Amino acid sequence: MNETKNDDFCENDALLLTKKNYKVGVVDNIKIVKHGEHDNKKISRIQKIPPRLRQFYVAIGPILVTTSVGMAEGYSAILLPKLEKEGNFEIDNDLSSWIASMAALPMALGCILGGYLMEIIGRKVIHMVACIPLIIGWLIIYYASDVNMILAGRFLTGFSGGLLGPPTGVYVSETSDPKFRGFLLASISFSISLGIFLSHLLGTYMSWQNTALLCCSFPVICVFVMIVAPESPTFLAKVGKTEKARKAFYWCRGYSEAATQELKVLIERQDQLTEAPKKSIKEYFQALNKPEFLKPLLIIMVFFITMQWSGNNAISFYCVDMMKQTFGDNLDEYLSMLIIDTIRLVMSIIACILLKKIGRKTLAIISGSGTFLSLLVLSGFIFATKYYSDIATYTFVPMTCLVLYTGFITIGFVPLPWTMMGEVFPLANRGLGSGIVAMVNYIMIFAVVKVTPSMLLNLDSDGTYLTYAVCCFLGTIFLILYLPETKDKPLHVIEDHFKSKPKNVD
Repeated sequence: MNETKNDDFCENDALLLTKKNYKVGVVDNIKIVKHGEHDNKKISRIQKIPPRLRQFYVAIGPILVTTSVGMAEGYSAILLPKLEKEGNFEIDNDLSSWIASMAALPMALGCILGGYLMEIIGRKVIHMVACIPLIIGWLIIYYASDVNMILAGRFLTGFSGGLLGPPTGVYVSETSDPKFRGFLLASISFSISLGIFLSHLLGTYMSWQNTALLCCSFPVICVFVMIVAPESPTFLAKVGKTEKARKAFYWCRGYSEAATQELKVLIERQDQLTEAPKKSIKEYFQALNKPEFLKPLLIIMVFFITMQWSGNNAISFYCVDMMKQTFGDNLDEYLSMLIIDTIRLVMSIIACILLKKIGRKTLAIISGSGTFLSLLVLSGFIFATKYYSDIATYTFVPMTCLVLYTGFITIGFVPLPWTMMGEVFPLANRGLGSGIVAMVNYIMIFAVVKVTPSMLLNLDSDGTYLTYAVCCFLGTIFLILYLPETKDKPLHVIEDHFKSKPKNVD
């Protein structure tokens, strides 16, 4: 067979070669088809499915389990008012803050473990393992007869969320085409918004026990979906399973010229890492002191901190109470919560589209600016009502601000750090880098959720929103100065960008 056909080689050619009994097909010196190695019917059946649909299927598992994690984030907003109304448990402000923040408390520990395990047992397997504590946690809440059981259930669901923090974005990034990567990574943030919306919607009309039971169904379905999905080709190459890595890569990406070139680079770089002499602990930490690791680490850490201290999860965890304090008796807090949730869900869908159309940095600037201005106006209006009580009846003003706030933060600040976390870290330290930034994010969630009740008590809602606005403003300035553009770039190209001098990063 003449290898000059390499440039035009594609999926159909691979299938045709097999059917015509050609001995071998070569693309950029990578063997992809050999007569007798594959079952023709199996190849034919898989190749009939377009690569983009296979990539979407791979993302379904992470989306399902992340939806349940989102439900855990939003669950306290409907749980706390119902517990107070039922009167079966004695709930004070301090205990309420612990019930709300308990899901965030173990997330940092889960991130450390998740970042480590994803490099040991694989990206796919860690998703399936994380479903176990998530299922158990929801069942404990469902059967809870006292507050301690609720706290235990919240702890387990939060721990599972931490386990999923590092591998989810990495798994989706490593199995998707650069053209679809932004969309698929944004769907993870969409699933968080969907989970929050579903928990609030179900909790409004159902008991908190039955809501917990329905939340439990998502990780169960996830396990069955991920049984069929392949492992990350990058992980398989890293552990020396090169042939399985090729098969998994072609299963997800097909045989296009760009895909085969990316696979070639992936395997070559992994071979270089494998052939390198084993490093001591001192040499390992010295290797981390490189710009291609430290730059993205700092940027994504600041991005997560900015997102959390802009109030995103604080409003999700205490939505009903914050709506009641913001609107008083002028608007039903459950109705306003569902309106905000609907906006968040719709904007999450729009974010998936925008990430495919607009650059990451541009979207971050738009999101940060809109979030800052909406929080500033909301804070100013609430402050004005203290001196001009008549304007408190103009509920359309704070509602418009909250709608704009939810829309702006959801299209950029919420999905972008998760999206870029799976893109910016070098192959050699991707698990460690993702684990560290996800851990920082969850520490910030715990801190924000724990102190928000005290902020509302001591600063009132206007001071709380103003604090969020200032943090958002400072973080946006940092992102304008230092956030790189990663849209539509292969992962190895992004890694090389961070090896350049700072002036060439963008």
